Amino acid sequence: MVIVSYDEKPGLQAIGNKYPDLMPVSGKYATISRDPEYVRHGTISLLAGIDLLTGTVYYKIFDRHRSIEFIEFLMSLDSAYPKHIKIIIILDNVRVHTSKKTLEYLKTVPQRFHFVFTPKHASWLNIIESLFSKMTRSMLRGIRVSSKEELKERISQYIDGMNETPTIFKWKYKMDKMAGGIVVDNDSGVLIC
Repeated sequence: MVIVSYDEKPGLQAIGNKYPDLMPVSGKYATISRDPEYVRHGTISLLAGIDLLTGTVYYKIFDRHRSIEFIEFLMSLDSAYPKHIKIIIILDNVRVHTSKKTLEYLKTVPQRFHFVFTPKHASWLNIIESLFSKMTRSMLRGIRVSSKEELKERISQYIDGMNETPTIFKWKYKMDKMAGGIVVDNDSGVLIC
């Protein structure tokens, strides 16, 4: 059995400088200056899942976020693990996860995937959100690129670098002591709400 925490980060903007940055000048300007005007090259969507038992991040980057892209992500997960292993995916309940196309694909791989949906307004339960938060604060903050392709490449480099030495996420709080009846099954590690 494999447990994957999955979510999408849609609408990542590929923003470029309208004018070049001004480099520091000794004795005059101590830091780089950036003009607030920018050029918008478009947006991309990051679909990612982190294997909670190994720390490996699986991801796909697309121009759009529809059922077709979600199915392609599921296919990549399917090919990443041996066929006899069940893949449990923790995810939110947006339409693309339960669409007609998605359900049709799931019928072609019976018993391969098991979806565990997080409760409404509880995205913090999904560990992948912590990865997205870290990525936003460190790598994406203030990033300027010349194209959508460059943004895709830089995100790929960031995640591939993390996968060189994967880190298993550990909760700081004891889930069984939290209010709201949230419990973790000790055998599988799956959240039971």
